[in-house]
Amino acid sequence: MRRLSIVDAKNKEQVIWREILRSRESRYDHRLHGILSVCRGLSCYETAAVWGRSPRAVEHWVRRYETRGLTGLQEKGKPGRPSTLTSAEAARLQRQLMADPVRCGWPDRRWNGPLLRAHLARAYNRSLSLRQCQRLLKRLAA
Repeated sequence: MRRLSIVDAKNKEQVIWREILRSRESRYDHRLHGILSVCRGLSCYETAAVWGRSPRAVEHWVRRYETRGLTGLQEKGKPGRPSTLTSAEAARLQRQLMADPVRCGWPDRRWNGPLLRAHLARAYNRSLSLRQCQRLLKRLAA
């Protein structure tokens, strides 16, 4: 069979990673694929190279799977304060961040922390610090 290629693979790979990382279920499935690769004889280093993770992460998955089974691969609740945005609002905001700020009524051409802070105040009635907005921008627009 001849080798296939994907046009603009680098950008499409980023889109696929965002999809994998978008939810607990998809991250769980990703870890299952990693464990399946180790079950089929790949080393942690080979599995890490195939699935885009560090060998240490794959080792961690294998150890958790060996000690706790499938439940060891599921995510636990994350510590910290809950998000101020609902999941629906976060999804809507992510779509807005992928578009030009002009489409949201702002004169700027690129999103940045101060602009996101103003947008959250106007469109979502939320007040976040500049640093929180920078983190949110990095997480949602990545």
